Amino acid sequence: MSTTHTDFKVDLNDNSPLYMQVARKLIQDVRDGRYQVDQALPSERLLSEQLDVSRVTARKAIDQLVEQGLVVRRRGSGNYVAPRIEQPLSNLSSFSEQLQQRGYRPGSQWLSRSVIAASADEQLSLGLSPNARVARLERLRLADDVVMAYEVSVIPASVLPRPDAVGNSLYEHLATTGHTPVRALQHIRAMNAGAVLAGQLGVPEGQAVLYITRVGYLESGQAVELTHSYCRSDHYDFVAEMRRVA
Repeated sequence: MSTTHTDFKVDLNDNSPLYMQVARKLIQDVRDGRYQVDQALPSERLLSEQLDVSRVTARKAIDQLVEQGLVVRRRGSGNYVAPRIEQPLSNLSSFSEQLQQRGYRPGSQWLSRSVIAASADEQLSLGLSPNARVARLERLRLADDVVMAYEVSVIPASVLPRPDAVGNSLYEHLATTGHTPVRALQHIRAMNAGAVLAGQLGVPEGQAVLYITRVGYLESGQAVELTHSYCRSDHYDFVAEMRRVA
């Protein structure tokens, strides 16, 4: 059982509801690292006793953390600090590899897997002929059963004729046929989630997400992967090391 910190005092000059004050304290505790990833928060009963607030107030405070994606509820188990991924921009690795390196369990919720005609943008990005066909993989990416991102990957059908053969890791499958990307160009920008995307990611409509477009290349220079990822900004940090040129 996790213990909480009792340095909480009601701010009488704060006009916001009491549960919001409690929520802000818990959020700060999470961000300060007082609660670690995958660690259980105190129960509503224990939290109410230690902070001297009602259980209703404690429950509403935890609800705020759940809505912000900082905490996930596990039925019959409790409330746990949600995963957060710090991804170096200098390393080319798959989603599954990133999670495994950090001790998380990667997973996919498949939405569709099909072979279709390549769109004009896909032809351009992958260097394909006008009549080319591609495998299109659409899925939600999970870390310990928490939705982290919505992802659409497009692979030339000549490379991936059977998209239903892909398991959790696309790169792992491509490695079995000798088509693992060795370098990639990646573009990242912020965007606001529309209603459909927000529903898929489990965030409020209009919330900012990270939109990432990546084109992966083989050693030969052939483009072999076009992936569009929509990542929850509350679960992802992208880190770049920069050096000043003398």
